[in-house]
Amino acid sequence: MDKAELGAFLRSRRERVAPADVGLPAGRRRRTPGLRREEVAQLAYISTEYYTRLEQARAPHPSAEVLAGLCRALRLNDAERNHLHHLAGVPPVRPAGPPRAVRQSILDLLDRLPNAAAVVLSAYCEVIAWNHLATALMEDFSVRSRAERNLLRRAFLGGDKHVYSVVDGARFARSSVNHLRAVAARYPDDPELRELIADLSESAEFTALWEAHEIAGEPTLCKSFQHPLVGLVTVNCDALAIPDCDQQVIIYTATPGSPSEEALRLLSVVGTQRLDVPG
Repeated sequence: MDKAELGAFLRSRRERVAPADVGLPAGRRRRTPGLRREEVAQLAYISTEYYTRLEQARAPHPSAEVLAGLCRALRLNDAERNHLHHLAGVPPVRPAGPPRAVRQSILDLLDRLPNAAAVVLSAYCEVIAWNHLATALMEDFSVRSRAERNLLRRAFLGGDKHVYSVVDGARFARSSVNHLRAVAARYPDDPELRELIADLSESAEFTALWEAHEIAGEPTLCKSFQHPLVGLVTVNCDALAIPDCDQQVIIYTATPGSPSEEALRLLSVVGTQRLDVPG
């Protein structure tokens, strides 16, 4: 427990919160910015004396319940909440599993990429958001169940070793298992993760890769899809991490002037239509 840093951090957060932010009248005789100590204590359901001692680096080790109250009273975000716990020497409570909700700014980003196929993957390799060109290049994710949108399930349990006709399916399988093992260390108590690993263990290939205990993997910088309508589409593959959500935006772009760029342009027009079936 770093008492001095803890006290300084609490004081800085207290001075940042306006009374109106927590439903208190501003008043005219405030000599300090933000909230008063007694107001923070009241909102956190602790005594003013104890809170004062925390700020003055004189208090004993706060409990997890006290920290939860302070986080709520001071309106801390996730990063600040974790920092407060570390200063207090109390491990932050980890979520059981990774979030699946995709924030609106990321959804807007996908829509602003008309010439690129883009998807958002959860930590468990589930496609949780996508744009129009991604459905044209891969499939219409909206008609698939959650289990069917999980790329690990598709790779090892779907009966198709080349998910979405990706040419180098073996490389994807290996890197995705390495990724899942690292993720499993972050969410050891999530029953959904345990169920996923148990299901994947029905695959001998997955079991062999899982038991190798590999973590690091080479980034996939290029990927080729064998599309049934436009043929081979080779794209650059860039992964943008969203650390606070443990998600990734995967963006597929073709080299300008290449046949693959022409193929993507055609797919952006026809979407998921079947050109080989008479109308």
